[in-house]
Amino acid sequence: MRLYKIIPAVLFSLSVCSIANAAELCAAVADANNGKVIFERGECSQQVTPASTFKIAISLMGYDSGFLKDEHTPMLPYRQGYVDWNESWLHPTDPTKWIHDSVVWYSQQVTTSLGKERFTAYVKEFQYGNADVSGDAENDGLTMSWISSSLRISPLEQLSFLMRVVNRQLGVSKHAYDMTDVITKLEKSPDGWEIHGKTGAASGLGWYVGWASKKGRTFTFARLIRRDKSDPQDVSAGVLARDAFISEFPKVIDSFGH
Repeated sequence: MRLYKIIPAVLFSLSVCSIANAAELCAAVADANNGKVIFERGECSQQVTPASTFKIAISLMGYDSGFLKDEHTPMLPYRQGYVDWNESWLHPTDPTKWIHDSVVWYSQQVTTSLGKERFTAYVKEFQYGNADVSGDAENDGLTMSWISSSLRISPLEQLSFLMRVVNRQLGVSKHAYDMTDVITKLEKSPDGWEIHGKTGAASGLGWYVGWASKKGRTFTFARLIRRDKSDPQDVSAGVLARDAFISEFPKVIDSFGH
């Protein structure tokens, strides 16, 4: 569905970026009912790596295929040789911890269970960004295409994908949608909004994408930032994007009278 851009002048009175140093590349919000973009700030059409925001898509694939069962099954052990960029990944992981701690090796177990052909078919069926999971000279497509490799997506394409998630238009099972909804739910609820989302960070970029619901209305959102050297280095760029977006989101929606 085509996304239409509506940018009231009042939105430009909002701060260009509420993060202390990180540069905002894009912030966008769309009505999940019809896909119309009600807020767009920055360059939102450029495709970049989805990084761990792709876990939303992997979750749908994993539950639809049956590899993932519920929010705590399967519990998989960390094994020597798995991606170990963060200390929190060196432990047994279930689907809830996978999303919360953004555990790369768990994603790789899900995609490997699918196999290249089925994985590629899911991505194309989802119309996810450029749908290129071929990988590159250094990265295998089945296990790394979404991390600074061949798969790329723009913030506006994130909104389009998320609209189809919310409206359950991707051709996967009800269980896949239900469980993805459960494991992506944010614990804190700003101003009464129920938020579901996923952070992502790679190549100096930070993402936060998802959907928010309140009183029967649902909006999809995407925020993309570029980390600055003066940002706290012990905080993920995705977390910076998430926290800044959550603090601003109610003001953005209130400006439309929703």
